[in-house]
Amino acid sequence: MLRQIMIVASRSRDTLLPDVLGAVALMTALVIGLYLPGGY
Repeated sequence: MLRQIMIVASRSRDTLLPDVLGAVALMTALVIGLYLPGGY
């Protein structure tokens, strides 16, 4: 499985960083969205 991930990562090297940044931004928005209602 790790080998397959490395193969895919090497093929999509041009878009890997923007994809990771997008995933981090989505997770951050999700966590913030879940914590906001608890503040009121």
